[in-house]
Amino acid sequence: MTLFRTLDHPMIAMIAWDPGRPAERINDHMLMVRATSNAHVITADEGDVVINTGTPAQGKIIRQRMEEALGRPLKVAKIIYTQSHPDHIGGWEFFADPGVETIVQRNFSQICDERKLLGPFFSERNVRVLAALIPKSDKPDHWFTTPDPAPLTTFADGYAFSFAGRKYELISVSSGETLDALAVWMPEEKTLFTGNWAGAIYGALPNFYTARGDRDRSVPGWLADLDKLMGLGAELLITGHEQPIRGADRIKADFTKLRDAVRYIHDETVKGMNAQKDLPTLMAEISLPAHLQMAPGRGPVSWYVRAVWEEYAGWFRHQSTTELYATQPRAIWPELAEMAGGAGALAARAQAHITAGRPVEALHLIEVALAAEPTNRAALEAELAAYEQLADGTQSKVFDELGWLEGRIIKTKDALAAIAV
Repeated sequence: MTLFRTLDHPMIAMIAWDPGRPAERINDHMLMVRATSNAHVITADEGDVVINTGTPAQGKIIRQRMEEALGRPLKVAKIIYTQSHPDHIGGWEFFADPGVETIVQRNFSQICDERKLLGPFFSERNVRVLAALIPKSDKPDHWFTTPDPAPLTTFADGYAFSFAGRKYELISVSSGETLDALAVWMPEEKTLFTGNWAGAIYGALPNFYTARGDRDRSVPGWLADLDKLMGLGAELLITGHEQPIRGADRIKADFTKLRDAVRYIHDETVKGMNAQKDLPTLMAEISLPAHLQMAPGRGPVSWYVRAVWEEYAGWFRHQSTTELYATQPRAIWPELAEMAGGAGALAARAQAHITAGRPVEALHLIEVALAAEPTNRAALEAELAAYEQLADGTQSKVFDELGWLEGRIIKTKDALAAIAV
């Protein structure tokens, strides 16, 4: 078995931060600095327009790299944030020149407030999904305590302005990665900035759901946003990561494939719902046809099926009356373990499933066993084998799934080590 790692996933290179890396020229008046999410500046003698400013630890260096490339100090007149995540907004104080105008979509402050409100909840969830990337002693609380930029100019659906002889149109795309997402369209230059609206990985499925959890993103709403952006006819597309994408034909073809893939998952899920198929059945049955296969992304197609189903139907699946009550199946797992002959018997049966290549079935049994005997070595060893088999199955292509599994592998190994002591 080859154990794949999130460190091998292509997204790691996209978000890697090298403070010594110089700014890159996009054209004669646009620069890009690669950061956790890239920062951009559109320059002019009258002043500079900055789009995103990196994390709190990156903002100062991002500005330095821009100024080194320009050979002059920045004169920041406007800052635009394509979304409110701290890897986009965290460096704002280093760009807050006197008189600067900061422009955001109107949901920006609400989403910032919610991030702080639920910081303790989501901080722990982030660590569980990124356990292999975050040292045990390091909790990324800065994600939830970053000061937010102020004052703000806000808009609902669209906002247009001219500055230094260039026209800018800001377009709300609030069904993307955040409810305050916006796109920046420069009509005279046919240039479109989308940030992470379509997800962090260009050519992958959009990030409708992350394993850490977040507000629901609307799949039909996202499709409507995509149609709106496709209609612009962009010739230069600048996302939150990687190199700009050039050429109207390339951009149109990429957007068309992405739209068709998301539409296929949506329509097949709706068709199955109307045929009275339950959610697990649809998650198992629906896959993308060969011509709509996308680049490796954040989650498997089954997660997108679930996103569609739950957007329309909510949390009650109508599969079991017990869904309606706080008492969960795990409440009776110790009793089931006893009836089955104990944790050892369940672990042995789980191991048979693992040998047959059925790790999820094994985990169902292991969870019952460990509810009864949390330190049962046979159950923990079977659990570790199941997680490793599932991780191997991702082939480092499904970032969030693999991240979660790596976290479980670390936790299980720690539990086994504690028994040995």
